[in-house]
Amino acid sequence: MSRIYWIIWWCCCLPLGLWAAKVDSLLIDSPSMGHGVKVVVISPDKATSEACPTLYLLHGHSGNEKTWLVIKPNLPEIVDEKGLIVVCPDGENSWYWDSPLNANVRYETFISDELVRYVDGHYKTIADRRGRAIAGLSMGGHGALWNAIRHSDVFSAAGSMSGGLDIRPFPKNWNMSDQLGDQSTHPDNWESHTVINLIPRMEKGRLAIIVDCGEEDFFLKVNKAFHEALLKKRIDHDFITRPGAHNNAYWGNSIDYQILFFMKHFSRLQAEKDGARMR
Repeated sequence: MSRIYWIIWWCCCLPLGLWAAKVDSLLIDSPSMGHGVKVVVISPDKATSEACPTLYLLHGHSGNEKTWLVIKPNLPEIVDEKGLIVVCPDGENSWYWDSPLNANVRYETFISDELVRYVDGHYKTIADRRGRAIAGLSMGGHGALWNAIRHSDVFSAAGSMSGGLDIRPFPKNWNMSDQLGDQSTHPDNWESHTVINLIPRMEKGRLAIIVDCGEEDFFLKVNKAFHEALLKKRIDHDFITRPGAHNNAYWGNSIDYQILFFMKHFSRLQAEKDGARMR
């Protein structure tokens, strides 16, 4: 009888042992901005013994470094299951640009340089572009594609969920004028800082890209325009529209698709590398 009790106890405790992901809340120095930035890093147990790919996951306007753990409470379990490091920085309401107006707002530099160097230096990562992806929701979707396209030497994949992929139709919204100036007086800043205008500089096959948006989302029109612009340039990408609005319920589902996309991408790059070694 005692053996039966022991087996029952072991089975009840087993799920706790399966998910051993570590959640670190950090304050990482940004030399370019002169202050620390709050960052949550979720690392799988696998990363204690072997290098893992990294997903930089960006929040939307009015969010912070903890947003994704609120949207997806089981994210540590997913991280452990996939063997994926997830890094969630606090981007404030910066839109993840280096502001052309404010010298102390350098979130592009922080994300694509300072943060990556810190994470590679303190965690067991695949420390080159083939082991890095970046994704985000809403403002963070714009920021993810902005940073990936401008820094394709750092990231090999990017994803947007309900992203504001053309900022120009929204000149009075979401604090963008704080960083760019009013659209009426600083039109060049708005033209040069909307991610849809980066498509002409993209190279075919350089980035793996996934874009998704809900059918009831106010950003649906600009997402479809981004998709059409990629098609015109013949840039391969995944584009998904599903029932849903601009809310946590949509993003909590969307992140599953994005992580699946990135893990397949990482596996393909690893297989290509292994194949090259054998030749």
